[in-house]
Amino acid sequence: MYLMRIGAPGVEKPAVRLDDTTYVDVSDVVTDFDEAFFADGLEPLRATVTERVAAGTVREFGGERIGAPIARPHQILCIGLNYSDHAAETGQAVPAEPILFTKPPNTLVGPNDDVRIPRGSTKLDWEVELGIVIGRRTSYLDSVADAAAAIAGYVVVNDVSERAFQMERGGQWSKGKSAETFNPAGPWLVTPEEIPDVCDLRMWLDVNGVRRQSGSTKTMIFDPLFVVHHLSQFMVLEPGDLINTGTPPGVGMGHTPPIWLQAGDVMELGIDGLGSQRQRVLPPR
Repeated sequence: MYLMRIGAPGVEKPAVRLDDTTYVDVSDVVTDFDEAFFADGLEPLRATVTERVAAGTVREFGGERIGAPIARPHQILCIGLNYSDHAAETGQAVPAEPILFTKPPNTLVGPNDDVRIPRGSTKLDWEVELGIVIGRRTSYLDSVADAAAAIAGYVVVNDVSERAFQMERGGQWSKGKSAETFNPAGPWLVTPEEIPDVCDLRMWLDVNGVRRQSGSTKTMIFDPLFVVHHLSQFMVLEPGDLINTGTPPGVGMGHTPPIWLQAGDVMELGIDGLGSQRQRVLPPR
């Protein structure tokens, strides 16, 4: 299934995408794609969608805004330097264990919403990433294989970053990751059975029509199952939590000289099978 939330910010309605033009409205049976929904499991929704498709109860997209495919999660967890070729471009060693940082849940926005430059920013950067959505309350998984049952699906994420805040202001990376609009997600959540191999997906990102990132989940150091198992040893993962799993090479700070986003720039990005995004960069407010 392809789960979506469509409508104005704060009043998005849950829907299931069928194709580029049609969807099934499930807002009468699902309050939102939130913790309670994921904790109950996806099977009841599958049955509803099957029945409505058979009955012809299908709607056409009409240019509605697309929101993030999940409601505000408890936490957004992020894995740094998780692609071998990205670690190489930054001149850093491949980590022995996943590097963990967090982003506030209020950074989450829709895939085509504007990204705003924070005040004082000088080094705004982009990162196309594969996001994992947790499907059940999870802790102390016994094995990496057990993590598969804890994953509700996958989503495209842009882990927007302010590198001066992140690298030059002391403290933790979260300083450069936490401004408003810094986590566009979507356009839809794709359930695992729809993806033949999550570790073999092409990823890309353009800025103003110029290809800046081109990579593949093949070069991930720690794959999604490993990441979920690893995190479960340190914390309780809640249904609907989002995990950003790192980015391939081509980020702004990896270029010589570095390239930083400016007001008026347009980012376009995507992952094969998971859809694409488009964001316009706004000046500080």
